[in-house]
Amino acid sequence: MFEFMPKFVLGKISRLIIHSIGNKSTADGVRLCDKLSNYENVEETLNKLITSNFKFDELYQFHFFPDLELNPVYTIIKAMFEHTDIDDFINQSKNMGRYLYEKSNHPQIKPGELGVFYLADCTVDDEVVDCIGIFKSENKQRILKVEDRQNGYDLADIEGLSIQKLDKGCLIFNLHSEQGYLVAVVDNTNKHAEAKYWTEDFLSIRPVNNEYHQTTQIMETAKQFIAQTMDTDDEASKSEKIGLLNRSVDYFKNNEQFDLQEFEQRVFANDDLIQQYQDFSQNYAQENQLEPVKSFAISPKAVKKQEKYFKSVVKLDKNFHIYIHGGKDMIEKGRDEDGRKFYKIYYQQEK
Repeated sequence: MFEFMPKFVLGKISRLIIHSIGNKSTADGVRLCDKLSNYENVEETLNKLITSNFKFDELYQFHFFPDLELNPVYTIIKAMFEHTDIDDFINQSKNMGRYLYEKSNHPQIKPGELGVFYLADCTVDDEVVDCIGIFKSENKQRILKVEDRQNGYDLADIEGLSIQKLDKGCLIFNLHSEQGYLVAVVDNTNKHAEAKYWTEDFLSIRPVNNEYHQTTQIMETAKQFIAQTMDTDDEASKSEKIGLLNRSVDYFKNNEQFDLQEFEQRVFANDDLIQQYQDFSQNYAQENQLEPVKSFAISPKAVKKQEKYFKSVVKLDKNFHIYIHGGKDMIEKGRDEDGRKFYKIYYQQEK
């Protein structure tokens, strides 16, 4: 599997089939097609939709307990790569549709169209590989169509698939099949717990353990530790918590290589807090099935993405927001004779 981020160039769609998948909890049923879909008139639009929606910052692979071969989508994809004739492609896409229907059993899951397509001659770094793509459209877009009449124009309200955003999708590249292939994912509707059926229940994928994932993992662990541990400590103020968050981000922004011991000393400083972090980190890794890491090359892309989740603002009632970027020794917290809380802030110059 790739240790560093490979470069991807997608080929063009060579075949496509679309099925309709309902919600099993309401007995919607499925409509499985027996022939390939005709996309000749919209080929350029369809290829643009695929290439513009997928990002390759974080990569995934299929997994399944106790054996990868028991993952239904993995076995379907493997059969598609091994048997490339059209009839096999159609039959396996139907199997995928049936399996997705079985997993669409939460009442909030929307019915929609399942598209399965084949991309030939993609390149991953310098290697030419085939790719199988899957998408599901759940949210329809309404447009006004101008219809030409003999004496003028009329407007018609029509509904269809978005040509700009995929609701859910994945690309599976024919690489590292024994380890679960190389998978890129998009999920633009994953805002609620039931939406995880796409990545967890249906695809059953997990991140590839590369520099992007490792950077994300440690930054998320540190953020969760600071938020959860400091929230339960009555002596810790919001400004102290923000100071820890800022030091965490600064470490990743100012270093190319991560070293666990150095990170703990620079961010948490005192032995008691370091021990708390180590205990939390170990439990967090076990609960989330993460591999422990002590050193790796830091991914700037992962840092940039994670940085926005590290809030550096103290909100005081509805009146004031204080942006803190460091300097814990320049802030004092107290309470006056009337019981009102206050922050005292020292500074060198006003800008």
